[in-house]
Amino acid sequence: MILLDGAKVANDRNLELKAKIEKDVEKYHRAPSLSIILVGENPASQSYVKGKGKACKLVGITHTLYHLEDTVSEAELEALIDKLNHDDDVDGILLQLPIPKHLDDIKLIDMILKEKDADGFHVVNQGNLYQKRPTIYPATPKGIMTLLKTYEIPIQGAHAVVIGRSNIVGFPVARLLMDQGATITVCHTKTKDLAFHTKQADIIIASAGRPELLTKDMIKPGAVVVDVGVNRVDGKLVGDVNFAGVSEVASYLSPVPRGVGPMTINALMENTYELYLKHVSR
Repeated sequence: MILLDGAKVANDRNLELKAKIEKDVEKYHRAPSLSIILVGENPASQSYVKGKGKACKLVGITHTLYHLEDTVSEAELEALIDKLNHDDDVDGILLQLPIPKHLDDIKLIDMILKEKDADGFHVVNQGNLYQKRPTIYPATPKGIMTLLKTYEIPIQGAHAVVIGRSNIVGFPVARLLMDQGATITVCHTKTKDLAFHTKQADIIIASAGRPELLTKDMIKPGAVVVDVGVNRVDGKLVGDVNFAGVSEVASYLSPVPRGVGPMTINALMENTYELYLKHVSR
C-alpha cells in the first residue's frame, strides 16, 4: 500500500506558490490578501483557521481574521461581508463553516462576491463547475483531484464511488471525477447495501462524516481510497475509513490527519492566488 501523503504534496505545492507570489509582489506591488470570517468557538473550526493562517504566512498571502462572537446577528455579518466585498485590497473572502444555527449560511455565502469566493461555494461558481465552465473549484474536491494527479492515479475509465452528497465535497468531487472520464456512483448514509457499490470501485472517496464507515471487507483488492472524514472519537482524530484494515487491501490510501486536510488548505491558497491575479489584471 502506498500512502497518499497530502502533507508532503501540499508543502511542495505551497513552496512553489510562494516563489510565484514573491515574483508577483515585485510586479504588482502588493501581496494577495485573504479575509477569514470565524464565528464562535468551535474547536475544529479554530484549528482549521489556524492551519489556514499558517499556510498564508508560508506562501506570502496577507490574511486578516475576523473572529466574531457566536451571538453575532445576521445583519452584522452581512455588513462585514459587504465591507470586504467593497475593499479593493481584499482578493479572497471565506466564511468558516459551520456557523451558528441562527445564521443562514447559504444566504451569507452567496453574499460574498463570486470574484472573491476563495472557497468556491458561491452558487454561480458551483453552477459553472457543473456546466464545465471556468470557475473557482471548491477547495477540498480540488485538493483531492490534485492528490490523485500527483500520484498519477488513472481516472479515465475508472469506476469511482463517492460516499457523501454534500455541496462542499461529495457532489463537486463526483463532477470533477466525471469530467476526467470516470464512471461515477454517488452513495451516502441512506444507501442500501453500501458494500455492494464500494466493492466494485477502482477509486473510493469517503466523505460521509461517519467514523471508520469503510472497512476492508467493503473494498476490492487494489482499490484507491481517499479518506475525507474528520471525526473525533475518544479525543482522537479518525477518518471515515478503518485505516488499519483498509491499508491491507488498498493500493493507495490517504491518512487522517495529514491527508486531504493539508491539500484542502493548499487548494485554498491556490484559489486565493488565482483570484488575486484576476483582481490585479482588472
